[in-house]
Amino acid sequence: MEKNKIVIGLLGESGSGKDTVANYLKEKYSAKLLRFADPIKETLNIYFEKSSREDQQWLALEFRKRFGADILSRAIRKKIENSEGLIVINGIRFWEDFDFVKSFDPGHTLYITADQKLRWKRTAQRGEKADDNVAFEKFQEVERSETEVHIPEIGGKADFTIRNEKDLEFLLKS
Repeated sequence: MEKNKIVIGLLGESGSGKDTVANYLKEKYSAKLLRFADPIKETLNIYFEKSSREDQQWLALEFRKRFGADILSRAIRKKIENSEGLIVINGIRFWEDFDFVKSFDPGHTLYITADQKLRWKRTAQRGEKADDNVAFEKFQEVERSETEVHIPEIGGKADFTIRNEKDLEFLLKS
C-alpha cells in the first residue's frame, strides 16, 4: 500500500459528469484533483486564452508520438509522488493512463457515462471549451477521434461504473 495515499482515476466521455464527481470528492473528502490533460492545458494556456477540445486532442497525440505513450502519466506521477490522502485523477483516455492508476496500491477506476445526446446537451450548456457549443454531428465526430474512441472499452474494465442520466442528487449518491 502506498504511504497514506488512495488514487482514484475517473474516465468517461465528454459531458458524462467526471468534473462533478471530482469536485464532489474534493469538497467532501479534501481530495487533491489532477487531470491527465493538465500538462496539455498548461501548455496551451501559455499561448491562448481558451483552447478547443480539438487543440487539446492534437497536442496530446503529438506529445505521445514524440515523448512516448506514457508521457502524461509521467507528468502526473511527478505531481503526486509526495502527496498523501485521496488523489483523484480525471480524464483517463488511454490504456497507459488506466494502467498508471492501477499501479497504485490502492488504485481504483470509476467510469462515468451517459447517453450521447444528453452528454452533448450538457457540454453545450457548460461552454467550458471553445468548441463546446457544436452541432450534434460534430460532437459525434469528435467522439470518434483517437483520444476519445477507447474510453468505452477502457470503461468496461473499470472497477466501478455510474450511468449518469438522472439528476445531481442521484449522481452524488452513486
